[in-house]
Amino acid sequence: MAANRSTHPLLRVVSTLILAITAMTLSVATAHADPRPTNYSVDLRPDRSTGDADPARGPAISVLLADGQLLFRLGMQAAIAGQPDMACVAEVSDGRAAVREIQRLRPDVAFIDLDLPGLTDAGPIDAATTRILALATEHTDENLYRALQLGATGFLARSAPVDDLLAAVRTAVHGAALIDPVLTRQLITRLSAGSEPFPATPEVETLTPREHQVLRFIAKGYTNPEIARALGIGGQTVKTHVSHVLTKLGVRDRIHAAVYAHTRRIGPIET
Repeated sequence: MAANRSTHPLLRVVSTLILAITAMTLSVATAHADPRPTNYSVDLRPDRSTGDADPARGPAISVLLADGQLLFRLGMQAAIAGQPDMACVAEVSDGRAAVREIQRLRPDVAFIDLDLPGLTDAGPIDAATTRILALATEHTDENLYRALQLGATGFLARSAPVDDLLAAVRTAVHGAALIDPVLTRQLITRLSAGSEPFPATPEVETLTPREHQVLRFIAKGYTNPEIARALGIGGQTVKTHVSHVLTKLGVRDRIHAAVYAHTRRIGPIET
């Protein structure tokens, strides 16, 4: 009996080592058999069968990130991954992809950069099934107007602390608005008075007729070669006109020129 008792600890150690080696082997095999996707546009939804969400809390809040800056998307994706009640289902870098992925995935919440390339021509976003949190560099009437046009639940600064952005997700998914009611009332008052929310500024009057045409084409998402063909002028001439338009309007790129044209309701293209 004494001999048998003395061998039991040794047997337990051997058994433990065998189990550890077996588990490690299975883990390595699984890692090689299931590589992570490399394309950001693929479905990033976690496998619900793995129990990633706390059953007591219910399913994780699904979040889509639509922002033009890669570092912002990666940072927010990492922050969301650290939350027990959230999951990032996709992250995209242009407006058309944002609308497409929202329609496909139906996330609970979507962060939408108001300056996202292609957003003005991307079509309507279904805000009935997805809560939209609009991101802007500045809290201006113009940006608020654009956020409301998207059907946004929230209007947030892109520079807000990560904890505030995560808190906004939880607030939005429970149906609460994150738009300052005072700012909204002021904007509604301007609209109800029949005035244009963003009337043409004196800068527009400095544009030549040709520059007006170029601006309208920019607002429609035309590239420089497409503008050149439409107007029957050279590519270098188009570049010069675009440069003059940006300088006169005081905007930094053609995306902001397009936003300027849409919010000021600059008229239809005339060729």
